[in-house]
Amino acid sequence: MAVYKRTYRGYSGSLTETWSRFLVMFRYSRRSLFRSKLMNGFYAFCFFFPLLALLGIYANDHLSAFTLFGQRGGPLFKVDGKFFLMFLSGQSSLAFILTAFIGPGLVSPDLANGALTLYLCRPLSRIEYVLGKLSVLAIVLSWMTWIPGLMLFFVQASLAGWDWMISNLWIAVGIVLGSWIWILSISLLALALSAWVKWRIAAGALLLAVLFMGAGFSEAINRVLQTQQGYLLNISRLINIVWQDLFHDSGDRALPAGEAWFGLLAFAGLCLYLLMKKIRANEVVR
Repeated sequence: MAVYKRTYRGYSGSLTETWSRFLVMFRYSRRSLFRSKLMNGFYAFCFFFPLLALLGIYANDHLSAFTLFGQRGGPLFKVDGKFFLMFLSGQSSLAFILTAFIGPGLVSPDLANGALTLYLCRPLSRIEYVLGKLSVLAIVLSWMTWIPGLMLFFVQASLAGWDWMISNLWIAVGIVLGSWIWILSISLLALALSAWVKWRIAAGALLLAVLFMGAGFSEAINRVLQTQQGYLLNISRLINIVWQDLFHDSGDRALPAGEAWFGLLAFAGLCLYLLMKKIRANEVVR
């Protein structure tokens, strides 16, 4: 537009709030997640187990009221910390598979096409960019993990009474905290691999390799050195130990819960460091 025409006018509309600008990244990134019918079908399948657990809780309460040969029937199973630990373990496995498909495609296209300069030249910081991409996985995985878990908890509380709810509030805390530990760990790993491996298929395969090869490598260290500290390299084992601590499960933990917490924090910090090292407005090529 020629300057002499004096027809240019600055933008006079409403501005996005500073605290919510990272949600712009979420709004545009989520559009490409479920374009595939296969992905939509798998995401719908992920809610089959919560539905089955809901029916199980309902049947467990109502069938226990039936009498058999003049005797009152007992509950089919006990809804306690182990029940919700099993639920969270099943949903987290499905969440990992979903992350392996959608996670590598969140950052790698921006790096491969040089789009980070266009993003970061606007009023959007690197931290807001990472939060926007992270929120895509966090919100999608939340609908699979802690949200249906809390729904099951409150359904059980409505059937068993408020006394059960008050005495088992630690289960609700374990559902939320345990789910977010898994979501943040696997999401940061997926974003870090997506930033360093620009080929989407290779990044997804590497995500699977980090968990499965890490488990095998940790077992090799334990056998050779006759120690249990090798489990610090097994992310899945660390998360299971933390979950067992949150849900008061007395199973074999191999490591103290404090060491597992430290290992997960160190792992998350490493992934965040690798991610922020790649998220730059410009790149020096030697």
